[in-house]
Formats: sequence, C-alpha cells, structure tokens
Amino acid sequence: MKLYFVYILECADGTFYTGVTSNLTKRLSEHCSGEHINSYTYKRRPINLVFYTNFTEINYAIAFEKKIKKWSKVKKQALINSEYKKLPNLSKKKF
Repeated sequence: MKLYFVYILECADGTFYTGVTSNLTKRLSEHCSGEHINSYTYKRRPINLVFYTNFTEINYAIAFEKKIKKWSKVKKQALINSEYKKLPNLSKKKF
C-alpha cells in the first residue's frame, strides 16, 4: 500500500510551507539542499519539519493540503501543536 504525506515546514523567516509527497524523506532532502531553485523554501532555508500526516489515497492528501494552505498561520500553529479542539473556533469569523 502506497502512502502519501501532507507536511508542514517552518521556514527560517517564520512562514509555513505546506506540501504533499509520496516520499517524505526524499522531499525533505530536496527542500533542505535547495534542489529546486524556484521553490518557495529555497530562499527561506533552513527549514524544519513541524507536522506531517499520511493518507492511502492521493486525492484525500491533495484535498487536505489545499485545505491547510487556506488556513491562517494561527490555525496551522494549532494543528502543529496538536490543539485539535481549537481548530473549529479558528475557522469562525468574528464580527
């Protein structure tokens, strides 16, 4: 069974990068080495893996990655810190 990983990297400038891959070790190595000059993380190294989860279906992994990319930094931080109870409230708009 093939696994797909959704991961979050914390970059040197304090921003987060979210990605999806079928080979987490290889992809992290590529981010760290700067193999892809045009990637978001290239000029923001060093990076640190702060979260990952796996899926057996690529479509679910891609959907979760897209969802996380729309989240605020505070909501991503709650996910990283395993503060799952906070996630619904961080989705609500405050008027």
